[in-house]
Amino acid sequence: MEVLKGLKPEDVFKYFEEISNIPRCSGDEKRISDYLVKFAIDNGLDFSQEECLNVIIRKPATKGYENAPTVILQGHMDMVCEKNNDCVHNFCTDPLKLLIDGDMVKAQGTTLGADNGIAVAYGLAILADKTLEHPAIEVLITSDEESGMTGVMNLNPEDIKGTTLINLDSEEEGEFCVSCAGGVSGSFYIKADYVDVDSKYDEFYSVKIRGLKGGHSGADIDKGRANSHKLMARVLDSFDFDYTLADIKGGAKANAIPREADAVIGVNAGDKTSLELCVKKCEETFKNEFSITDSDVKVVLKPVSKPEKTFTSDVKNKVIALITTVINGIQTMSMSIENLVESSTSLGVVVLENDNIEFRCALRSSVDSLKEYMVKQMKRTADLVGAEFIASDGYPGWEYKEDSKIREICIETYKNMYHKEPKVMAIHAGLECGFLKEKLGDIDMISIGPDLFDVHTPDECISISSVERTYTFLKEVLKNIK
Repeated sequence: MEVLKGLKPEDVFKYFEEISNIPRCSGDEKRISDYLVKFAIDNGLDFSQEECLNVIIRKPATKGYENAPTVILQGHMDMVCEKNNDCVHNFCTDPLKLLIDGDMVKAQGTTLGADNGIAVAYGLAILADKTLEHPAIEVLITSDEESGMTGVMNLNPEDIKGTTLINLDSEEEGEFCVSCAGGVSGSFYIKADYVDVDSKYDEFYSVKIRGLKGGHSGADIDKGRANSHKLMARVLDSFDFDYTLADIKGGAKANAIPREADAVIGVNAGDKTSLELCVKKCEETFKNEFSITDSDVKVVLKPVSKPEKTFTSDVKNKVIALITTVINGIQTMSMSIENLVESSTSLGVVVLENDNIEFRCALRSSVDSLKEYMVKQMKRTADLVGAEFIASDGYPGWEYKEDSKIREICIETYKNMYHKEPKVMAIHAGLECGFLKEKLGDIDMISIGPDLFDVHTPDECISISSVERTYTFLKEVLKNIK
């Protein structure tokens, strides 16, 4: 069923719907990579498919643009795969169920994948259109951006000839990104030691945090949204009676602000009333504290079956201590760029894996020394609570370039089209531009995109009218590069 048929620009939405029918979670990109190769073959275009599944498709310059710099249009093929608990959807096999809601395209109960499927759709539409005027074009679509940027890390620079790059992974129309933060992924580990269930714990309950908005742990970190793990630790720490912890988990991606958290606890039957009162009080407290950002927050208590084992008291105390004390949220604001988050951390995932409780975090900063300091803080926290912390090598930031021809062209084109100044800004989220700078040298870059909302959540949507305006703008920019 062609849900998006008739929307303009027709080619863009046609390709967007086609790729929405292809499962493409991070790490599962062979099918979408092969689809891009088939597109290149069907359209008679030169291409490279790298071992890491990156695809580069090349289109020659049109008449009069033979001496213009080759332009790279860049985005990524993978998407964050999140869904609501009540949504029956298999991201490994099922196409996304698209729907139109006014000016928005959404997916039913799941993330939409407009981050960054819209870049793929833009690139394919430009490659397929034989009426456009433009320099030589290389459409670079990378793999595995969302979970580790391994596609761009393994990019072969010999496959790229362009010297000007337009990244299409920004999320606000009329905002031109010219710098981004670098980041590090890290995990705490607490050994999951168990004991047989003590007979004094005769009733067990699940405690659930629900109703949070979540969001991107970079782009949305300044919105003050609640972190479900932090709330869960506060609930568990509020109990003024003896209890045991049997399970704890939550979050789906380290780079997403977690919306949900779950724990299983055991109590003495005589403490049931106290438990219910604590849970009710916590929910009221959270609704008050997050009345603007997460007014639908819920703390749900339900009886569950008695397990055979629970965590030791030591493990329980370590878990609560770690989640309570780990730094989370904005750490510093930029003194040179107004309203720019300079450094932040986000506890994204808690999961039981390989006999350890793992706590996955995302650390971001546009200042390398602050990034290194936050890693040291995490290690100190681990030492204090008796956990282990291991950090990845991270990814580089993209520093502002004083002299940028593509920035000048974009600004002038925007002013001529819309008779107003665009916003030139830096973002706290990580883009692949940092790695591209490392790989390709002194390349001239800018990042643009249409209006996207609530990315990395099942509420993700994209503005139809903004897609059209941004595409018209992109075509005009290409026309002005000579």
